[in-house]
Amino acid sequence: MSNQGIKIATIGGGSSYTPELVEGFIKRYDELPIKELWLVDIEEGQEKLNIVGNLARRMVEKAGVPMEIHLTLDRKAALKDADFVTTQMRVGLLDARMKDERIPLQHGIIGQETNGAGGLFKGLRTIPVLLEIAEEMQELCPHAWLINFTNPAGMVTEALLRYGAHDKVIGVCNLPVNMRMTIAKLLNVETERVYIEFAGLNHLLYGIDVYLDGKSVLDEVLTIMGDPEKQISMQNIAPLPWDPSFLQSLRLIPCPYHRYYYKTKEILEEELVSFKKSSTRAEVVKRLEGELFELYKDPNLNIKPPQLEKRGGAYYSDAACNLIASIYNDKRDIQTLNVKNNGAISDLPNESAVEINCIVTKNGPIPLAVGELPTSVNGLVQQIKSFERVAAEAAVTRSYDKALLAMTINPLVPSDKLAKVVLDELLEAHKEYLPLFLKK
Repeated sequence: MSNQGIKIATIGGGSSYTPELVEGFIKRYDELPIKELWLVDIEEGQEKLNIVGNLARRMVEKAGVPMEIHLTLDRKAALKDADFVTTQMRVGLLDARMKDERIPLQHGIIGQETNGAGGLFKGLRTIPVLLEIAEEMQELCPHAWLINFTNPAGMVTEALLRYGAHDKVIGVCNLPVNMRMTIAKLLNVETERVYIEFAGLNHLLYGIDVYLDGKSVLDEVLTIMGDPEKQISMQNIAPLPWDPSFLQSLRLIPCPYHRYYYKTKEILEEELVSFKKSSTRAEVVKRLEGELFELYKDPNLNIKPPQLEKRGGAYYSDAACNLIASIYNDKRDIQTLNVKNNGAISDLPNESAVEINCIVTKNGPIPLAVGELPTSVNGLVQQIKSFERVAAEAAVTRSYDKALLAMTINPLVPSDKLAKVVLDELLEAHKEYLPLFLKK
């Protein structure tokens, strides 16, 4: 870290989430004295970047902290000598997400931005850009940490760890924060008193045990979660209740995204209803974003508006800002992060990305070993990890065959024939961003 104060570059700075990030940095200014926050975006995002950037400046002014907000389309200028780089991009913007969701649904399979066919295509578009950023960081800010929030976070962290030029990479997700807060609420206690032993992959995360003041309360939590009124869910996933006897036999806490695998039929039915009403999650988010940016334009607004929490990524700032503050201050606290496995989950390769509790030090996160995963969930975790690895390889090699293989081995795609049809349609829809995938 330089003596001139901390420099942070946020790639995708025109995102609707940025006010939450800025709020998180302001709140922690005493322990994280950021001198320069550079918000960088692409030309198509310039208008949003200016709106969000002006709101960020008003927030900083209201808080009275000496943090400079820089807005730029020049990524290299933003990266030069940065201490931390955060990435929150959407290659192809929300229109691309709409295609990721709608095209699979036209063929009667789940369309979602991080799972299945849609998740594959978000990864294929995103990984090459993140690998470019990793190369630029190696040249312009080799000591900086890359904190990635871009989905599908598991797959892109896998690609960065395996193929990236820069090895200081951590994937962040708001899901573990959300699960811990929800469980604390279900138990009617303060969040600080709850500790969850987490292990798995991004959006395929299991709570292995839950502790309240150091005592296991797993049985109690599983019983509460069997109540249809008391579910852990998120804005972007239908809160379909779990079967109580399934939860008792699983003896682990599933995350909201597990509904895609354990309730595939019901989730698909829900999605098809939304699809017919033109209210897929991408379409809902597009409307929400429009409303948020109208609010952000108000010259009198100088705080993060509460409406932002309707977006699926609420509490992201707590995850990202806590991580940066913990590295900077060598806090050695425990956070749930996407990192290189290094033997923490013994069933998975050492060099693969896993989502797991880590002790956060100034040298980065140290994953806490859990050993073998229970037999009941190891198979699904292995299947999704093989999907992530083949997908990452497809993105790097731009191989049509690898993309087809990734699509077919994903459990949400029910046949090889259908996989090929959906792959070809999505490649055609996204040819502007994926021109190099050669069709056999």
